Amino acid sequence: MGFIFSRYVTELLGGEKYVSCSVVLPALCHLSRVMESSDDDAAYVVKFKSMFRIDLETRKENANIAYLKIATALDPRFKDLKCIPRVERGEVWVSITNLLKEQRVIADEPVEAATSTPSKRKFALLVASSESDSEQEEDSIENGVRRYKAEPTISTEACPLQWWSKQAGSHNSLASIAQKYLATPATSVPCERLFSLAGHIVQKKRVSLSSENVNYLVCLSNWLGADE
Repeated sequence: MGFIFSRYVTELLGGEKYVSCSVVLPALCHLSRVMESSDDDAAYVVKFKSMFRIDLETRKENANIAYLKIATALDPRFKDLKCIPRVERGEVWVSITNLLKEQRVIADEPVEAATSTPSKRKFALLVASSESDSEQEEDSIENGVRRYKAEPTISTEACPLQWWSKQAGSHNSLASIAQKYLATPATSVPCERLFSLAGHIVQKKRVSLSSENVNYLVCLSNWLGADE
């Protein structure tokens, strides 16, 4: 059972027609549980499972876990973060809140600096107003994150990007960050597959094809493959 699921996870994370980045941690968590030894296992099976789990943890250390945690939290299927230790879940939401604050700061940056120096009184009023606005913005951001956390999780069969598209009005700022993270492929397999496809199209007999026609053929081949 564990070996079959391991192969399934490999194929799942190499997909290109669905969201995969947010699936990494839930899949690895489940795989780790599946590969736990039981009393019925033979000695060689226990040894294999132990080595497998050690190798799995080593590979996780080399991954961008912080990025994967955020992607998982922004997927309405897995936002309960059950695949992450309870003590680490709060840090994930703090990271998302900070991303929203950074996004707000960039959006609020003035295009041009002021050309005249304000009086001390005006400057004091400006600073006081800015501090008040900043506190309100922080409260708004934190409330937005809480509202998203309060949303019910959706079916694992549902598409998280479609969910965000429908909920963008309610979670506007968070939606743009979610789309960025969820659109990231879990592995380089889709990119490698694309380059492999281009290599098959541009063979020795077709080396005279222009780059524009190559792009058309790759795109057409991808469309035809999607219809199968």
